[in-house]
Amino acid sequence: MFDDLPPLSHQEQQRAVEQIQELMAKGTSTAEAIKIVAQQIRAEYAAKQQD
Repeated sequence: MFDDLPPLSHQEQQRAVEQIQELMAKGTSTAEAIKIVAQQIRAEYAAKQQD
């Protein structure tokens, strides 16, 4: 599931954790929150690769 995630700096990891926690605070399950944030990270990385 995470094999295709790009390497993240500590700051990027912290941001991802905070986003997951925010989603969970709004009632999203842990698994779904992780899935959403992982998809966002992949999309951002793909966009950077195209620039």
